[in-house]
Amino acid sequence: MRVFSPLIAGLLVSVASPALADDHGHSGSETEVALSADELLAPYYAKLQTQIDLPVAPANVSLAQGSVLTRLAFGSCNHQSRSQHMWAQIAATNPDLFMFVGDNNYGDQGWAGDAALSTLRAAYQQQAETLELAEFRRQVPMMITWDDHDFGFNDGGANFAYRGWSETIFETFWGSSDEVKSRPGIYESRIFGPEGKRVQIIMLDTRFFRSDLDRMAYTPERPPLGPYVPSNDASKTMLGDAQWQWLEQELAKPADLRVVVSSIQVITDAHNYESWEALPLERERLYNMLASREESGMVMLSGDRHAGGIYSDVRPEMKGEEVWELTSSSMNYSFSSTERNTAREPDPKRLTDFISEENFGLVEIDWDAKSFTMSLRGSEGETRVTQTVSF
Repeated sequence: MRVFSPLIAGLLVSVASPALADDHGHSGSETEVALSADELLAPYYAKLQTQIDLPVAPANVSLAQGSVLTRLAFGSCNHQSRSQHMWAQIAATNPDLFMFVGDNNYGDQGWAGDAALSTLRAAYQQQAETLELAEFRRQVPMMITWDDHDFGFNDGGANFAYRGWSETIFETFWGSSDEVKSRPGIYESRIFGPEGKRVQIIMLDTRFFRSDLDRMAYTPERPPLGPYVPSNDASKTMLGDAQWQWLEQELAKPADLRVVVSSIQVITDAHNYESWEALPLERERLYNMLASREESGMVMLSGDRHAGGIYSDVRPEMKGEEVWELTSSSMNYSFSSTERNTAREPDPKRLTDFISEENFGLVEIDWDAKSFTMSLRGSEGETRVTQTVSF
């Protein structure tokens, strides 16, 4: 069923106005009523759910709220049809928690535009049958957010007409909490450990509410580092009002170390692909909110780029605090050599080479020293880059 363009957020529907009906019951005028894509598609999806079984991920071991976390792993960009060897490498590091931070499958590839999101459901079904993922989930607790390819539309945001159905598929597959299921979007936060060793994991949703990004003017040659330009339009949003309010409340909670997960990069200004740089007013808002958090250490994690590295910056909004970001991508979908990417994307905020071979990230916490060590590990578990930060 192809209802309409996947980028139409809503339609104006003409309906008869009964107050203006004549003696024969005929309407004398019409009234335009704005209906969202979700409202228009709700009956279709309600019926569809009675006809199909949505895929469900293999069972996952749980993590007790009082657990002291010392090793956090994360990764992104994992194509369901490629080698799944990285799961064993990640498990071998014995992490307390793994964060899947987006492009967890590539369900948008081959999509024909059908509202049923058939290719996305098929990608999840393939993951449900992936033995390596099943074994990993028996050993390591997981928290998950999405990016565009498992959201369902390349570079998609709030104008993706089928986002509500995509959210249902996601929440069903990964077994999202009742709290997450109760509201639009998939953002969530959890706090682990006792006082003095509390880690707050904040998983942002940078897809469901995000405004369209401004594109560069067309040129015969494709821009080598992305098609988007920063927009100072104050009406544009990255997280949406409800998620912003939620984030402010979460940052007011006591924690000793906060891990803030964004599927797309935050700190860098070195490219014109999707990143927080594309909405600089929203990034400034994020920095101001992070600076006002209840006192704690902090590190940001991201994916998306099919390459990774360690980034830092000192922003005026952060009141002199140095902010840190570790980007890890991809688990099994690398594109080119590190040397090529490092040379083509110079970045004073990136402290390391741009590691584009397969990789995953680790954050190891030393509670006695009050420090954390960020690292990227390669496909054989080897350390590619590392940085220790006191908090």
